[in-house]
Amino acid sequence: MARWVKQAIVAFWLGGLALYYLIGVIHALRTLLLMLFVSIFLSFAFEPAVNKLHKHGIKRGYGTALIFIVAVVGTMGMTAAVATALAEQITDLVDKLPGYIDDAESWINSTFNQSFEFDTLRDEFVDGGGVENLFTRFADDVVNAGATAVGVLFNLFTVALFTFYMVADGPKFRRTVLSILDDNQRAKAVEIWELAIEKTGGYIYSRTVLAVAAAVIHGVAFMLLDVPSPLALGIWVGVLSQFVPAVGTYLAGLLPGLIALLHEPRTALWVVIIVVGYQQLENFVLAPRVTAHTMDMHPALAFGSVIAGIALIGVVGALLALPVAAVVQGLLSSYTVHKNASHKNAANNA
Repeated sequence: MARWVKQAIVAFWLGGLALYYLIGVIHALRTLLLMLFVSIFLSFAFEPAVNKLHKHGIKRGYGTALIFIVAVVGTMGMTAAVATALAEQITDLVDKLPGYIDDAESWINSTFNQSFEFDTLRDEFVDGGGVENLFTRFADDVVNAGATAVGVLFNLFTVALFTFYMVADGPKFRRTVLSILDDNQRAKAVEIWELAIEKTGGYIYSRTVLAVAAAVIHGVAFMLLDVPSPLALGIWVGVLSQFVPAVGTYLAGLLPGLIALLHEPRTALWVVIIVVGYQQLENFVLAPRVTAHTMDMHPALAFGSVIAGIALIGVVGALLALPVAAVVQGLLSSYTVHKNASHKNAANNA
């Protein structure tokens, strides 16, 4: 056997063992790597706002803390408002269902000349009934999920810590990371990094502006229609419609439609009309004006990137898919512009 064949066999098996070990290390550190990945893109989203505050004389650490406080308070406020609205309507539904059952019983018996009795079904919704037991068991399950919630909070705290230092020490962090590259590679890496910050921040900014507009318009409309908790439902529609691509508006409209149906069935039809009508207003009037100054993304690309993100890393992938796709689209656009400019200069020189 030739010497090179033996070397190739040894190299093959050593490479296979090294790859197997590397896969094991990545699998063991997958949670940490995922948190780092999330932190990087959160830092891309927060850094433009922190940079603006820094230009106005606010230190990066204080500016980062201020942005974090606004983001956390806003997220917690929206979650609490929507959860409270949903819980109130479920409780109201359980209280009113015995009356609905009585009305249905009277209507069926008078219409079809029958003598049906729904006593057994009615008993399920009074004290000690099956529905009350179901809610009791659900509450117990929520309490038992406390350990899982603690783990999630720890991961969120870790992501927040990484993100805070990446943003607060942004320039220093970039210099440290890119110090291992030579001048040419460093220049290209800085260009890509700044483009990623610009596109991610721009995309988040445009989505936020559209989310605020959607929340205000839907909130006012729900208030005029006397839908319960109009402010909470308006915020729900605004956030979900902008950060879930393609079908986000219609998914967001399900909750206010359901609550309106439980409160006053005829109002639910107007809720559907408002949600669909606003989607057309946003597509043809609002979105083009907002994204003209930041970055637009084709709905098919956005939806496909979310599907790919879910397939790769689950729910977190769905949340990160849009900023990642925005960065990739920005890099491709930048590459196309540079390539066309190079061809034009070559043609002029010729």
